[in-house]
Amino acid sequence: MTTANTSITGSGIHANGSRAAVDPAAVTISGIVLDESYGPDQPPTSLQNFDRDIARPGEYPYTRGLFPQGYRTRLWTMRQFAGFGSADDTNKRFKYLLNAGATTKTKANTGLSTAFDLPTLMGRDSDDALSVGEVGKCGVAIDTIEDMHRLYADIPIDQVTVSQTINGPAAVIWAMYLAMAKQRGFDIASLGGTLQNDILKEFHAQNEFIYPPEPSVKLVVDTIEFQARHMPKWNSVSISGYHIREAGSTGPQELAFTLRDGMEYVEACLLRGLDIDSFGPRLSFFFNSHNEFFEEICKLRAARRIWARMMRERYGAQSERSWFMKTHVQTAGCSLTEQQPLNNIVRVAYQAMAGVLGGCQSLHTDSMDETLGLPTEQAVTVALRTQQILAHETGVTRTVDPLGGSYFVEALTDEVEAQALNYIAEIDAMGGGAWKGHDNGKPTGGYGGVVEGIHQGYFRRKIAEASYRFSEECEAHDRIIVGVNEYKDDSEGRPIDILQIGPEVETTQLDRLADFKNRRNADETKRALDAIRKACQQGENVMPHLIEGALANATLGEMVQAMADIYGRYAGGPEW
Repeated sequence: MTTANTSITGSGIHANGSRAAVDPAAVTISGIVLDESYGPDQPPTSLQNFDRDIARPGEYPYTRGLFPQGYRTRLWTMRQFAGFGSADDTNKRFKYLLNAGATTKTKANTGLSTAFDLPTLMGRDSDDALSVGEVGKCGVAIDTIEDMHRLYADIPIDQVTVSQTINGPAAVIWAMYLAMAKQRGFDIASLGGTLQNDILKEFHAQNEFIYPPEPSVKLVVDTIEFQARHMPKWNSVSISGYHIREAGSTGPQELAFTLRDGMEYVEACLLRGLDIDSFGPRLSFFFNSHNEFFEEICKLRAARRIWARMMRERYGAQSERSWFMKTHVQTAGCSLTEQQPLNNIVRVAYQAMAGVLGGCQSLHTDSMDETLGLPTEQAVTVALRTQQILAHETGVTRTVDPLGGSYFVEALTDEVEAQALNYIAEIDAMGGGAWKGHDNGKPTGGYGGVVEGIHQGYFRRKIAEASYRFSEECEAHDRIIVGVNEYKDDSEGRPIDILQIGPEVETTQLDRLADFKNRRNADETKRALDAIRKACQQGENVMPHLIEGALANATLGEMVQAMADIYGRYAGGPEW
């Protein structure tokens, strides 16, 4: 298979520095050059080694999917993202989504995915000076355990899986959720869900970090360890390529950086002394599904194969469940256009189909209006119905990996895998080489490549180069974006409705927070915050202390700051 690397670098720039011309008929948006056709005259390597590299669905290395019967016996979870305004507002949207999803005896599992506002994502309370004007705007504001009660009021959290999309203060939000569950009388061991909790990709792409990389990874290990000991149904981290792709990476970069982040967490857990099969089965992944239909399918197939081999061969995992790469997929928010927003419905439908044909375990479909503002109820309904039509009307669920064995699909899977492995090797080298194990909690070589890459600016540089290449291609009309640089329509009719969040949301939230602080036992709260600081100083697992802090009515911002008193706050290295 011809690749972009024969003439074009990953940034789309020739070796002499000039921009590489792109033939959109031959080159994917990630820069992979495709042949005109594929056939038995040049079968891909994986087809020549079918049992080793492809195998049957449900067989190692899971290229064709994790389960022999695929979606025939269990559909993917339709997990719609929601969060805006107050906890009460989002609770109403949750109930609406649950009702909209519960229709037939063959329905998919319906899950809730929670979007938090910017102050919450940054670990700041709504009354923080830096929160002014942002409360409830891009997600739900959560400051206290009482907010957490309102957010999930009347929702059977022991029956509905809950995903929480938060990273910097993930341990605190999770502790508040578990404290709320305890107050409602639930056994936390019965709860299922996913904490995104992937701080490394924040340093690469999304910038919602709080602490320096090293203590940030330590907190992720704390949550993984707590889950392994107490919550067998919970996914402690959702290792996320989604935001890396949204920042402008290529597909192979998204794949490589995501898996290597996951490997960094695995290695940190092994250094902690955890048995890999105690936590490996509950690591999960989160990928983007972009416009390049076949490349997205092949990316997910390659991802399963790489992860299975790394877990079994590099780290020695014995449990088959540790080899599984379970993944959530979300359609590409960055592909949505403000121009002709109804076109986004079509984009989302094909991106969703790519996620399904790639074998995802759960799926979120973006709403057509998300590029303009928070999605309206109508737009959310269309997004959910897109998944339901895909599940029940298209027939794609009847056969597992229906594209498996295609000369083209297998060749493209091989190429995406090869490019990803090259990136992983580069990252390994920054940590002194591939992982070689440890001796009593000390690495014997090859640990820390991702953290070192962060300090060197490696990930940001690679993503920026890829983003710049794509932007230039669009400017030159080498890439056609319908309604943006071609097929434009200056008379598109009346604007679509947009959900607006009024200032009263912030006012109400501030009043509730002030009342909460006035009613609590200040001495009890102070003791809990001191215990958090002490745990951080002594290197203990901080999760039990955060749960006690939530039960003692400490706020999100107070618990985040207690840890910052020990760990410090990170503003980025000199290269930033």
